[in-house]
Order: sequence, then C-alpha cells, then structure tokens
Amino acid sequence: MKRDELVRKVRRAAVEAGRDWSLVREGGNHEIWACGGTRVQVPRHREVAEGTALDILRDLEAELGKGWWRR
Repeated sequence: MKRDELVRKVRRAAVEAGRDWSLVREGGNHEIWACGGTRVQVPRHREVAEGTALDILRDLEAELGKGWWRR
C-alpha cells in the first residue's frame, strides 16, 4: 500500500469518527502519528508492506472501531 494512501485512509476515517489524526513527530525512517490517544509509527517509505499497513490499521481499532478499514 502506498504510504500516502494509508495516511489519507486513516485521516478520512478519523474525521468520520470525530477523532483527531495528527503528526506528532518525524524521525529518520518513521513518523509518529496520533489518533485520539493511540500513537502509531508509519514508515517513511513510498511503499508500506501490506502486513505493516494491516498492523497499523488494526492498532487504530480502539479509536476508529473494529474492522473500520474494511468498510
């Protein structure tokens, strides 16, 4: 999955859920993003491995609802 696509997908879901999706800090290889009280690391690569993208999406279930990315 493209990194920009992943960030856009989470941003749209966060807006629909009334949550804030914001960049906390940038590092050399990763960015730290926050959605409500949950923080996730997003790789700064153009392409994010499917397994990594799924892990990020699952980590955000507490904030955005179970299985939110399948809708």
